[in-house]
Amino acid sequence: MKERNILSGFHTEEDASKAADALRQAGFSIVQIDRVGQFPGDGNESIMNPISGEIPSLGSMTLAGDFPNGRDASILAAASPDASGMADRGDDNLNRSVLLTAVVPEERGDEATQIITSLGGMV
Repeated sequence: MKERNILSGFHTEEDASKAADALRQAGFSIVQIDRVGQFPGDGNESIMNPISGEIPSLGSMTLAGDFPNGRDASILAAASPDASGMADRGDDNLNRSVLLTAVVPEERGDEATQIITSLGGMV
């Protein structure tokens, strides 16, 4: 049986969970939700004060990145326009950090895609 892999982005885990529930109710069993990001780690656990000097890097402070393998990655991340605040990220599709993955039969792929897009997912 041929299968179709569908990858879709959501803004929140709640929206992705609603889509996953709708897919399961429609009879699709292979559905998974993950969080993805541009930078490693889960973000900052505490508020960082740059005046105190106790910040690992600009990338850690402004991008909420965790760079455990040394300073090279954090220096490269700090070169991003997002770190300086001088970038206009007007594109709404860039902030979809929740990934819903579904593996569906090929003949029902359009049905699954319609369910996902009707609930705010970007396929």
